[in-house]
Amino acid sequence: MDYRERLYTPLAWWLLAVPSVVTLGGLFYEVLSDPWPPVIIAVLAVVCAAGLVAYGRTEVQVANGTLSAGGAELPLASVSEVVPLDDKQSALLRGPKGDPAAYLYSRPYLKQSVYLATGDPRVPYWLVGTRRPAELAASVEKCRAGEQHVA
Repeated sequence: MDYRERLYTPLAWWLLAVPSVVTLGGLFYEVLSDPWPPVIIAVLAVVCAAGLVAYGRTEVQVANGTLSAGGAELPLASVSEVVPLDDKQSALLRGPKGDPAAYLYSRPYLKQSVYLATGDPRVPYWLVGTRRPAELAASVEKCRAGEQHVA
């Protein structure tokens, strides 16, 4: 495996979940009697934690000549250009300058990404969110260079 990045949910999201669960669960003290409000708060906490864990379990990886992101795989032999993007460039391609046919894999807390041109008119490029765009781009380039020598 050449590159692997786990897209963990940021700590701030976990910290914001605590007052959200307490506030929402606290509303049940007005309408229900004991022991139900604490039970509801506990259930809300478990559901919220399970959601945050599930959301942060995703990975981006480069291995065996493919890039895997979000359950989809891109053969690196079909990639013609790799560009690490900063915050502003990524925002433009996720929004007003983006192509609706492109494959976009990101998370709201990932500000940077890597652009991978495919040359396929059905999916002209992939935009993959990452915390380490330079490392991901270098890994893709390294893997592509290795395939070109083998072919």
